[in-house]
Amino acid sequence: MLFSEFKNIKIAGVSVAVPTQKLAVASYNEMFGEDVVSKFTEMTGVKSVCRSIPEQTASDLGYEAAVNLFKKSDASKEDIGILIFVSQKPDYRVPSTAFVLHKRLGLNEDCICFDINLACSGFLYGMQTILSLLQKSDAKSALLITGDTSHKTLSPYDRTMIMLFGDSGSATLFEKAATTDSIYIGLRTDGTRFKSIITPSGAYRNIGAPTERVEWSDGILRSDYDTHMKGMDVFGFSITDVPLLFKDFLEVLQTTPESYDCFALHQANMYILKQISRKIKIPMDRISISLDRFGNNSSNSIPLVLSDNFGNQENGKMRTLMSGFGAGLSWAVADAVVDIKNVYPLIETDAFYTEGQSVFK
Repeated sequence: MLFSEFKNIKIAGVSVAVPTQKLAVASYNEMFGEDVVSKFTEMTGVKSVCRSIPEQTASDLGYEAAVNLFKKSDASKEDIGILIFVSQKPDYRVPSTAFVLHKRLGLNEDCICFDINLACSGFLYGMQTILSLLQKSDAKSALLITGDTSHKTLSPYDRTMIMLFGDSGSATLFEKAATTDSIYIGLRTDGTRFKSIITPSGAYRNIGAPTERVEWSDGILRSDYDTHMKGMDVFGFSITDVPLLFKDFLEVLQTTPESYDCFALHQANMYILKQISRKIKIPMDRISISLDRFGNNSSNSIPLVLSDNFGNQENGKMRTLMSGFGAGLSWAVADAVVDIKNVYPLIETDAFYTEGQSVFK
């Protein structure tokens, strides 16, 4: 485990944006059959997801979340010295989408920007990166934006994934503070399992792969441009490797589940959450849930859980245990105190960047 402690930095704002379109999982009854959909909901807990319109990108949702954050907080754009965008659904291959967000948000030139290509562990890996840069630079504050529109690289015929994933974006503000609780993060990676969650084509490794969807060995129509997940491999990883990281992390900190007020865990599916709950002895009624209404939101799971469950509350501080795990394979756990007054209610939007769609000649 790569273990880090960050001092004198606080989470100063959390904002999340979701598309306005709500899609009931039951709407897939006609395509997959009522029995299949019913069993899916029973296992995953997902009843509906939010879906972006075709023109809306992951960065559009992250941008709207950031605009809302600046409206709700007293943060100054002039103080933002670091901007990181975490997503597996960028606007372009070149440049990094962080530069587009830098322009749209009107940040100054004394601000570094770049993207991180990560999915379900992305919020915590992004947090690790942004805190490291913030702690070792003269920047006063930093902005972590995450976003994914996962369904746009899924086969519409993939009953294992198309009903599971929702779209959203988030913006989290980090500020230096003279006195505040430390933030702790533990990370692990296993690149030997990189094929467990993969979109084989669309970049430069498999150029020219056929776009036509054909039947795979599991009976599902896909092309190599569709994201594919080896379900049993990912399930085994989620209920074995992830709980082990929790145990190692808690041992280093000399804490127990009773030490925490809030558990903001990646919303993979309900069955996996129940297994993690059982293995690290966290009562399920203490784990905050958003997946029933929003599904699996990839890198946005943690901020979405916080905004959905605490965005309408006014006071209180929560010592929060967070986790994210997925593609890579990669997994992470963090311990941070979250001030509820800095967690803002969810916003809904279908806004998109019209200038970004212009023809470039």
